[in-house]
Amino acid sequence: MKYEIDDKPKEECAVVGVYNHPRSANLAYLGLYSLQHRGQESSGIVTNNNSKFYKHVSMGLVADVFSKKTDLEKLQGDSAVGHNRYSTTGSTKLVNAQPLVVSSKFGPLAISHNGNFVNAGSLHEQLENEGAIFQTTTDTEILLHLAARSKKTTLVEKLIDALNQIKGAFSIAILTRDKLIALRDPRGFRPLCFGKKDDGYIVASESCAFDIVDAEYVREIEPGEVMVFSSEGVTSYYLDKKTEKRYCIFEYIYFSRPDSRIFGEKVDKARRKLGKTLALQAPVEVDRIISVPDSSNTAALGYAQESGVRFEIGLIRNHYIGRTFIHPDQTMRDFNVRIKFNPVKGVLKNKRIVIVEDSIVRGTTLRHLVRMVRKAGASEIHVRVSSPPIRFPCYYGMDFPTKEELIASRMSVEEIRKYLDADSLHYLSIGGLLQSVPQENCGYCTACFSGDYPIVPEKTQEKFHLENGIVTE
Repeated sequence: MKYEIDDKPKEECAVVGVYNHPRSANLAYLGLYSLQHRGQESSGIVTNNNSKFYKHVSMGLVADVFSKKTDLEKLQGDSAVGHNRYSTTGSTKLVNAQPLVVSSKFGPLAISHNGNFVNAGSLHEQLENEGAIFQTTTDTEILLHLAARSKKTTLVEKLIDALNQIKGAFSIAILTRDKLIALRDPRGFRPLCFGKKDDGYIVASESCAFDIVDAEYVREIEPGEVMVFSSEGVTSYYLDKKTEKRYCIFEYIYFSRPDSRIFGEKVDKARRKLGKTLALQAPVEVDRIISVPDSSNTAALGYAQESGVRFEIGLIRNHYIGRTFIHPDQTMRDFNVRIKFNPVKGVLKNKRIVIVEDSIVRGTTLRHLVRMVRKAGASEIHVRVSSPPIRFPCYYGMDFPTKEELIASRMSVEEIRKYLDADSLHYLSIGGLLQSVPQENCGYCTACFSGDYPIVPEKTQEKFHLENGIVTE
């Protein structure tokens, strides 16, 4: 029997692009390795060598997909795109693994996409009625069909024409026979940045991908910007849509690595501020602060710094398991949590403890952890969450459960506290969340907390995805 190990929202994909570097495949591989946290179901790289494309894509983690030396050696060329994918339930198919490679009047194209088109249902139906045949069940393919049908002249013009028909979140890298194109939706939901390496360029979902290859971070690709890397240099175009920025605030809370820089700020700095604000909003007299490793570590440090209470490692995480685990003995209670976490009893015994967690989705894992810490001897357990209650699903590239599965959509905070068996429970407020992140020249999407959707999805969108097995990337 398989058990889901993580009770966390899942990010849907990492994007990497390389232009004009003789070791493009190696750089893309290392970039994907750094971005493994953004997708763990498949990985792939496509390279361009004098207009001939080489592709290696398979299911699994980056290290498993590229386990042989020849896997990278066969990827010849000085430009590349790469992709790590996490898909929704039931859509784990090799045919959907990216980068997607297609033929066009402009030669071969390879595309990697992170995000979700919220009008995919109507666009898919429109294209099918016009005779389009889809080879995958990803909404990424919709962009390619729209571009192919555009009456514009150049490839970049066709892409811009297609993108102006799409609603939703998209950070995309496209490899052509003579260019690398990187683009971002007008609201900038998902992060995307570029850096410099020797005489070439690298594009990635997060800046931590540059550190591993000693590349220089240059800047973010702006919301609505279409950046073209070619032999003529770097040129930027912009989508026609004029709209307010709506960065996904969950990138600061959980998704991005703390050593990355996104939306103009270092994630570590923002995450520590979340913890400090939480300590101001929900103080409590305790002996120790601990985190739920690893994603809550930085917020817990911020909470400890502000409260003046000592931070300790109270839970040890096993890093050598995947998202699922085959249960060898169904009689072992809470095994799916115990296989991942173990308490440090010397830190917890006879102590009043604050457990800092970054978010609560279903609450099942945290409930087991509270029981584990109490069994280890803690005299009091107070849970502090460095985000507001998650009450609404996301339509812009995160895989939250349905609204009915979100514990905060059906329980009050007090009811959740009782369910967790904690002595107290406090969430960070939406106001506290917003005051803890950069404010200059930006806005944020808080729809999963507030229900205030920047782009209202089609009413049929969820049904469309379920019936067609459509994958958001």
